[in-house]
Order: sequence, then structure tokens, then C-alpha cells
Amino acid sequence: MSSPIALITGGATGIGKETAKQLAAKGATVIITGRRQSEGDKAIQEIRASASPTGQASFVRNDVNDEEAVRGLIADIVRQHGRLDMAVNNAGISNENKTLDQSDSAAFRAMLDTNVLGLYYCMKHEIRQMLNQGGGAIVNLASIAGLNGIPWAPAYAATKHAVVGLTRSSALDHAKQGIRINAVAPGAIRTDLIAGQIQLGQYDEKMISAMHPMDRMGEPVEIARGICWLLSDEASFVTGHVLNIDGGFQAK
Repeated sequence: MSSPIALITGGATGIGKETAKQLAAKGATVIITGRRQSEGDKAIQEIRASASPTGQASFVRNDVNDEEAVRGLIADIVRQHGRLDMAVNNAGISNENKTLDQSDSAAFRAMLDTNVLGLYYCMKHEIRQMLNQGGGAIVNLASIAGLNGIPWAPAYAATKHAVVGLTRSSALDHAKQGIRINAVAPGAIRTDLIAGQIQLGQYDEKMISAMHPMDRMGEPVEIARGICWLLSDEASFVTGHVLNIDGGFQAK
């Protein structure tokens, strides 16, 4: 069997990069995307170093906020590789820690553009291709903020609740068509996004760690393992599921 073809948006750092490394190590052909060429070039070197003899990796500069760019990305992948077997919709931002009355409307719109519309564009064109080829697997990046209220993050939480809704509803729509659609809901993970939230104030690492019963932050590699399982045939009877990888947060 030929290597599976996998797309990972926001794949140059954090969870996306770790997922790419694990998929390439299993022999997949991985296409990662992002906005910054320098980060992408650096990530590709790391991913290739982890790849199996049949694993491959490439970076494409792309902005999920642009639907035409997303459509073109999927089309280019199919022209080059013939299909798209797996997609990880990881691109996302969090740009403020404020209560709703103090929040900035432009900041919220930016989160909507990336976290909701960007995801919608990606899913729309991924699903269309997977329908054409007879199946595939998609994993979206939700969050504990997509399943709970989170202090100082109502705008971000709203976007991640939308991710959960898009995941579950689309999974029902395509369950009989060979397309499995799931999500992961990470707790606080040691990524650039969390580092940025700490810099914005309201949170510090000790406070964030204490949110989890395990009293620590997660690591990107721990989320990547869950994503890779959901993409794999080992999860062949799993669709519409939101997998909590959160150090026990959801059990409280």
C-alpha cells in the first residue's frame, strides 16, 4: 500500500509539528502549512529527521483565512499525490485574555476568521475531496474551552465551541460515506499559543498548571499521539468524538 497523504494546517510549530513528526515516522507523506516560510523551513528539517524511509514532508505557505487559497491548496495536493487521506485542522489563534465587556471586537473577529471560518474552509474542501475519492479522516483542534466556560476567554471559548459543533454535525452528515471526523480537546499545552496567553497577563504557568488535576501543563507530543490514533485504522469505529487530552480537567 502506498503512503497515506496527510495535510496539517498550522503545522510548523507546537501540536501540528509534533503530529507531522509522528505521521512521517509512520511512513506518511505529510504536507504542513503556515503563514511564515522561515518557521516552515525549520520545521521540515525536524520532521524529515524523524521520518521513516518512506515518510516525506513538505511545507506550503498558506493562510486558512483565504478560502480560495485553501481550495487551491487541496487541489494542488491532489494533483501531486492523487488524493488526500488525512487532514488535521490545527491552525488557530488566541489573541486576548479579557472579560467580554472589556474585549476588543477586532480581536474577536480575528479569532473568528482563523478558528471558525478558517476551519470551515478547510473542512469544506477536505470533505469535498474525500467524497470524490471515497473516504478519509479529519481531526480538528478544539479545546477544553470548547466544552467549558473559561475565565477571561469568552471570545476564544466561543470559537472553540464552534469547532465542536462543526465536528459533530459534519461527522453525522458523512458517517455513511467513509469519512470520519473527530476532534481533540487539549488542556493547556506548552505551545506558542499558551506562551502568548501568559504574556497577555491574567495567567501564569503555576495558575495554568493548577487548572489540571495532574498539576502540570501538557506537551505537544501528548496531543499528537491522540490525533494520530484518531486518524488511524485503530479508530475505525470512531467518528463525531471529541477526545479530551487534558490532564483530568474534564473529570472535575
